[in-house]
Amino acid sequence: MLGIIDRGLIKSAGFINGHWHIGDKQFVVSNPADGQELLKVADLGPEDAELAVQSAAEAFSAWSKKAAMERSQLLRKWFELMMQHQDDLARLLTLEQGKPLTEAKGEIAYGAQYVEWFAEEAKRVYGDTIPAPGADKRLLVIKQPVGVVAAITPWNFPNAMIARKAAAALAAGCTFVVKPASETPLSALAMAELAQRAGIPAGVFNVVPGKDAKAIGKVLTEHPLVRKFSFTGSTAIGKLLIAQCASTVKRVSMELGGNAPFLVFDDADLDAAVQGLLVSKFRNAGQTCVCANRVFVQQSVYTEFCHKLLKAVEGLRAGNGLAEGVNIGPLISQQAVDKVDELIKQSVQQGAQVKVGGQLHQSGGWLYQPTVLTGVSNQMPVAREEIFGPVAPLIPFEDEQQALQMANDTDFGLAAYFYARDIGRIWRVAEGLEYGMVGINEGAISNPAAPFGGVKQSGNGREGSKYGLDDYLEVKYLCMGGV
Repeated sequence: MLGIIDRGLIKSAGFINGHWHIGDKQFVVSNPADGQELLKVADLGPEDAELAVQSAAEAFSAWSKKAAMERSQLLRKWFELMMQHQDDLARLLTLEQGKPLTEAKGEIAYGAQYVEWFAEEAKRVYGDTIPAPGADKRLLVIKQPVGVVAAITPWNFPNAMIARKAAAALAAGCTFVVKPASETPLSALAMAELAQRAGIPAGVFNVVPGKDAKAIGKVLTEHPLVRKFSFTGSTAIGKLLIAQCASTVKRVSMELGGNAPFLVFDDADLDAAVQGLLVSKFRNAGQTCVCANRVFVQQSVYTEFCHKLLKAVEGLRAGNGLAEGVNIGPLISQQAVDKVDELIKQSVQQGAQVKVGGQLHQSGGWLYQPTVLTGVSNQMPVAREEIFGPVAPLIPFEDEQQALQMANDTDFGLAAYFYARDIGRIWRVAEGLEYGMVGINEGAISNPAAPFGGVKQSGNGREGSKYGLDDYLEVKYLCMGGV
């Protein structure tokens, strides 16, 4: 593949128990910018997933017994290799996923930062002593790794979504099996190559690429040796996977769909709000789970904000992510394009107006024009469903109470954003928004030191931060008598 210096990072086989598995079948990975074939990758199935789980289970005993410092050092080496190969990893990511190369470099650094963070947190898994009920007893609490962790990850952040799950699992002493999205397996396999170079033992980190997500997912969710399952994806699929995990009462963490509100109050810095919205809405062509999905603007500043936003959006350049100056890449597939286009058409039929964009980019392919809609209500399809495209629907509101009511009028609760300067309003709105994460005068909220996750039907559990190890650890109580 053009421009990748370390060709050893380009892998077409699955990675199980420290070995590269070719399998009997292959599937094609294509570049969403032009539809051209990049590589044929091993199409592994449920029997390969079974082998990966068995390998992870066998590796768990030795890995979990390693000193925290040793696990930390191996993770640190993995982080260093990711950063040393940042340019190659980013180019590989752009080729298979489509996002602009600058964004791809940012994702590689972002994912690597989780590995670095958890390399440090591995040394900070603390227990407790509890005052005993009598002088002859001692009460202790220790934490131990859950066991084998399985994960299914999405195509929109093919490096970072794996890194923040795997880093926490390995830091806690767990072993890990991941099925990456079939659209973007190359980033996952490159991570496996670097894990091997870092000295992470065989069986500790396993990658099972394949098109049969249902069959592989069934193994990962129902296998009795898998003690924890983690998923990032749609709420509909998440519910099915949770149900499958119930048969073995697995611990689950879910980062599911979002419908993020972006509120602009009349005391906001409008220029800052526009820039924050550009980051939140148009990053990765709107294909992020924390992407601003509905833009609520106070009536008194609605016209001014709309004017500023239109000018900014008209300056965005869509195209191939490897091209200079491009800041909007393609959508991931024709199906994604069709969904975005249909949401816009349905909303226009109900009264929305397209102020800019609203159709396929003239370059063709899966590029969609950055779009702004006005005249939108909170009941239109573009406001009720997760868009996952470069479309910003603007909805006016009168006062703080109405803004909160509309923002919370959804089953989802992943991320929310608002711009305001009055300190009282900031506290009231921040506490009133029913979301797991809130950006206040900030459009980019994700970082390894902060807990990432949602409420309501946007999932459970947290990734990153000091809380990020909790889902990978069992709390064990020890009562010592006869002292």
